[in-house]
Amino acid sequence: MKQLKQLLDGVYEIQSNLATVNLTPGKKVYGEELVHAEGKEFRLWNPNRSKVGAAIKKGIKTIHLKKGSKVLYLGAAEGTTISHLSDIVEKEGTIFGVDISARSMRKFIYLCEQRPNLIPILGDANQPNTYREYLNGFTIDALFQDVSQKNQAEIFLRNARLYLKRDGHGFLSIKAKSIDSSASVEKLVMEETKKLENEFEILETIPLHPFEKDHAMIHCIKK
Repeated sequence: MKQLKQLLDGVYEIQSNLATVNLTPGKKVYGEELVHAEGKEFRLWNPNRSKVGAAIKKGIKTIHLKKGSKVLYLGAAEGTTISHLSDIVEKEGTIFGVDISARSMRKFIYLCEQRPNLIPILGDANQPNTYREYLNGFTIDALFQDVSQKNQAEIFLRNARLYLKRDGHGFLSIKAKSIDSSASVEKLVMEETKKLENEFEILETIPLHPFEKDHAMIHCIKK
């Protein structure tokens, strides 16, 4: 019998592995292991391939997702992390995945065809106005960002102003070396955090070591 423990809404631990209930039973997304426990099929969530997964392993208090949540995810890539968020929000939820890379988007679109709660947006997160038509009529509960740009906090703020509801939660994955390869990670994280403080209450800042080198997750709530 596999030991199953709930960590957060929709997030479980199976023998020290993170896991989510598979929205599309029998199907894998990135070669992850499928495990059966208590009559359900779970997908093991690799924290070495997901900043959100790493933050959960490092003890983040919440990712503010549940069945039916509406999410904007910047830096969707091929959908590794988003696939687990898709499991959590279930069929009633919606996740908009934005990425500037047409190559990544092709693979992500294939994932979206299998999972009806995902909406792909080929776009530049620096210019959130350009994808406004996709989000019309939606209130965004949570904003996740994982992009390799120098102006990470500015991109996050631009999108939050347009789309994130008041009291909505934000999760900004800081890639320190994309901002400045010579400065210390701690200093850069502090500087980026400071840029958010006028518009967000900072709840947690979590270093993602050893899962991700030179990364941290800022968890905040929109004022």
